[in-house]
Amino acid sequence: MAGNSSLTVAVVGGGAAGLTAAISARRQGARVIILERMDRVGKKILATGNGRCNLSNTKSMEIANYFGSNPRFAYSALSRFDLDRTLDFFDELGVACKVEDEGKVFPAPDQASSVLDVIRHEIDSVGVETICGAEVKNITGSRDSFTLHLGDGGRILAQRVIIAAGGRAAPSLGSNGSGHDLAEKLGHSIVAPFPALVQLRLGEPYLKQIKGIKFIGSAEVLQGGKSLALAEGEILFTDYGISGPPILSLSRTASEMLHRGERPTLKVCIVQHKSREELELYLSDRLHKQSRKSLAFSFVGFINKRLAPVLLREAGVADVNKPAGQVTAEERNNLARILQDWRFEVTGTNPWPSAQVTAGGVNVGEINQKTMESKIVPGIYFAGEIVDIDGACGGYNLQWAWSSGFVAGESAATV
Repeated sequence: MAGNSSLTVAVVGGGAAGLTAAISARRQGARVIILERMDRVGKKILATGNGRCNLSNTKSMEIANYFGSNPRFAYSALSRFDLDRTLDFFDELGVACKVEDEGKVFPAPDQASSVLDVIRHEIDSVGVETICGAEVKNITGSRDSFTLHLGDGGRILAQRVIIAAGGRAAPSLGSNGSGHDLAEKLGHSIVAPFPALVQLRLGEPYLKQIKGIKFIGSAEVLQGGKSLALAEGEILFTDYGISGPPILSLSRTASEMLHRGERPTLKVCIVQHKSREELELYLSDRLHKQSRKSLAFSFVGFINKRLAPVLLREAGVADVNKPAGQVTAEERNNLARILQDWRFEVTGTNPWPSAQVTAGGVNVGEINQKTMESKIVPGIYFAGEIVDIDGACGGYNLQWAWSSGFVAGESAATV
């Protein structure tokens, strides 16, 4: 293999970013060692896209889909290893891809394992050494001479080090915050991390009554009545709060507010496709036709029957079993409002084990955006979720992992 075969690059972390970095560096001729603290590499890849691996998005170059203290930092890496190069990369490895709703890119067989299988095969084929069960506790040294100190007392010597140890989300899959600790020991500052793409907790006492209820609707995060984030799709009530793809999509906004000590408001719309006037007329007509039934039962066939009593009480109806024909105009209008504008105070998010992504991380002002090299310790590089860049739901986080990993690997092996 052409290149500088005397150069050793150590990659800390065998996730999406670390694996891509290893392949990229090895293709430049460097000797590459992956140090993974779990018993195998790529565990988090297997969990992405509900096991299907949403590996990118056709809108992956739109910076509006990335977040952090300076989202534009991501543009350089995303440009060097863009969607076309990503698809070519996976095509070369044997993964055919397809595009689904909202530009989401998936492997044709809908198997995350197929993506990991071909990456691992490439790792083996090009001669990357992988050591699992190897937790890096400290990194000492300077340019061209680093020592990685392992938890078992072992040491690895390298001329370049790529830290791709992830953030804090889903620690059972490999990310436990140890990469942040390593970065801080090297002199880097960490933008305080918080969970993103995570379920929201609500404080209402009736959640156990409605847990498991799903509906197609919309949700918004509000601040002082102003909408900050909106998403639509299947929403799920749980015993702790609320979940579903729309909730995960807007959870970063809510989580960031909570991180600042604010209490976001969540607005939920159950009946989307009627105007308020149309809904009020529909309810008036329905209650008239069902006038002899109990009020709660009169909604069977319109909304989930377990949801009806809760909605009625929220609308101020004291007796949910009174005849439907006895509903007052005020009660009916309140019900119409709640069906389209049901508001909750978000009290928190689920903890790190439930989060898919980490917001926050290594301060991007301390990293060269063109090479992913540390500005503080030359010879140290960063890639993936460890950096203060995270993406929206829909393949953006994996695209950032592939792109930043590729750039870090190529730069570490050639600079």
